[in-house]
Amino acid sequence: MNILTAPWPWYVAGPMITVVMVTIFFFGKSFGISSTLKTICTIGGAGRVSDFFKIDWKSAVWNLFFVVGCIIGGYIAAVYMSPEQAIDLNPKTIASLQAIGISNPGESYLPTAIFSWDNLLTRQGLIFMVLGGLLVGFGTRYADGCTSGHAITGLSNLQWPSLVAVIGFFIGGLIVTHLILPVIL
Repeated sequence: MNILTAPWPWYVAGPMITVVMVTIFFFGKSFGISSTLKTICTIGGAGRVSDFFKIDWKSAVWNLFFVVGCIIGGYIAAVYMSPEQAIDLNPKTIASLQAIGISNPGESYLPTAIFSWDNLLTRQGLIFMVLGGLLVGFGTRYADGCTSGHAITGLSNLQWPSLVAVIGFFIGGLIVTHLILPVIL
């Protein structure tokens, strides 16, 4: 396996996350994607509609560079660093995915039965993209942050609300995976 397409071991990736977090703490910043959306809305003039968006967006503009880096990094990883061989999945996982209608599980990282342009305008695609997007947007606002903000920043700061939020994320993920996703697919 090529070093570019091989997963990085935990003992490399974990310390890299730690270095990023220590650097962010050193400069007095917080990490999370949902706060960037708030900054973008504020720049777009949302403060005229809601007091929630009346913030000093110039102090949070660094987050925009972070998001651009995530987009560029995601593109590079997907196009140039994704392995060409099938993903090694547990046979029970393959059987479960086939039972709910996903053909060729493990063939790619994102199953085309869910993530494809052809699927976007179907009932299933609209449920995933529109309803899912609204629920994620509401959830990040209601929880005062997203999974990355709570799980990485909040837990590393030993914040009780972040622990509760992360436990809720996991419970919600289990419910969706085992109860809701089989019905939708």
